[in-house]
Amino acid sequence: MRLTHYLLACGLAITLISCTDEPRPAGPDGEKTPQPPAHPSQGAPGAGDPYYPNDGNGGYDALDYQVKISYDPSDGHLEGDSTLEAKATQKLTRFNLDLRELEVDSVEVDGKPAEFRHTGEFELVITPAEPIDDASEFTTRVRYQGTPGSNAQGGVGQLGWLKTESGASYALGEPHSAAFWYPVNETPRDKATFQLSARVPEGWIAVSGGREKGKATKDGWTTYTWQETNPVASYLTTVAIDKFTIDRSKLSNGVPVLSAYAPGAENMRRVEANLDEVVRFLSKKFGPYPQTAAGGIYLSESIPFALETQGRPSYANWADVRVVVHEYAHQWFGNSVSIKSWSDLCLNECFASYTEWLWHEAKDGADLDELYRGDVSANPPDSQFWANKLHKMGVGKEFDGMYDKSKLAMHALRRKVGDQVFDRVLKEWPEAHRHGNASWPEFERFVSERTDEDLGEFFDAWFRGDERPPDEHLYPGKLRP
Repeated sequence: MRLTHYLLACGLAITLISCTDEPRPAGPDGEKTPQPPAHPSQGAPGAGDPYYPNDGNGGYDALDYQVKISYDPSDGHLEGDSTLEAKATQKLTRFNLDLRELEVDSVEVDGKPAEFRHTGEFELVITPAEPIDDASEFTTRVRYQGTPGSNAQGGVGQLGWLKTESGASYALGEPHSAAFWYPVNETPRDKATFQLSARVPEGWIAVSGGREKGKATKDGWTTYTWQETNPVASYLTTVAIDKFTIDRSKLSNGVPVLSAYAPGAENMRRVEANLDEVVRFLSKKFGPYPQTAAGGIYLSESIPFALETQGRPSYANWADVRVVVHEYAHQWFGNSVSIKSWSDLCLNECFASYTEWLWHEAKDGADLDELYRGDVSANPPDSQFWANKLHKMGVGKEFDGMYDKSKLAMHALRRKVGDQVFDRVLKEWPEAHRHGNASWPEFERFVSERTDEDLGEFFDAWFRGDERPPDEHLYPGKLRP
């Protein structure tokens, strides 16, 4: 995600719902990790993220989503029929999915009717006719309908379902967007493959991530089908419904490109024209392009962020080439290698933001040392700039500092370890965790293993500190004035 006009991070009031009175042991990074019970029981109503403990669910591993929706822009009504294929990680008497504001008509588990009820803001509690055996694969089909909603608080990433004055609609948001339009295990910890069939009135076009698999028109309605065969975190899935103009091509590496331009956004072709050059540049830095498709979804709206929706980022009408660089860096850092918890967001945003500097250095001949010193001088020690933590920042503060301080932190790390080690990390990290999940402490260990120095104080000062780092860490290596 890249933000331009302002930084607003919204906290959500969340109550932890516990399914057991027994304490959970700490995981490798100090988080509480749900442990599967030895006897049949319900899956946990949260995935264990310390900032959003009710997000996601426990007791199963999502494998694949097959989402079918029918949407009428004239009245904003959505009808859904979604099937989740999953594998139980314990013997389940019941389990949860996340679904916000939409009404559920029926639920089936392995073809048999299941009991269900909505609790809290978004917990869909499902009780199958028979317990599900540990390690067994099962399917859950949910039929639902209603008018999709959005996060009324607004701000960075907080949209959900965006409906424009023209009737167009876009599913966008971080950390929450998927549960506004389909039932999902809404946590980046549980990635899955994804297929969407979207039925819209003739004249409207539905675009998603992955590759287009076809369209069919009947009785004045057209169904568009999209498939993402790489595992994807749910907030990176999308559907965009508008009267798009569609361009198709291929990258020089053969990956298909599909770009969709909303009415009034056709001039954004000048931005998209840089895509092949951007991907070639990033592939040299980070390794082979990891996604199955490329392109962009260009809105005519001025929303406050762009989002790295997998393989086909979504852009506001102010986006420029640097935004494309940022969102495509996420295809490695954030999309292929996804975070375990939202406190790890620097793994996504610090890399993508610093990539803007790498592009500026390579394409414009920018002296990044000079740029770094200028930014340090422009922010006195008592500036809020330094108070924004990049790891363990606190709930609602995940995006603070991610688009400015992060660039300095990453450049300081580059100068601390040297270009040779830094360049190795840029390629070896996404390869080591390709299409998986990782945490910030794992990254710190990853870097430290490739140096002869103790980097603990450096990482503490830059990434967990809330004041300007001392000179020894502020000016490492050749940065010293």
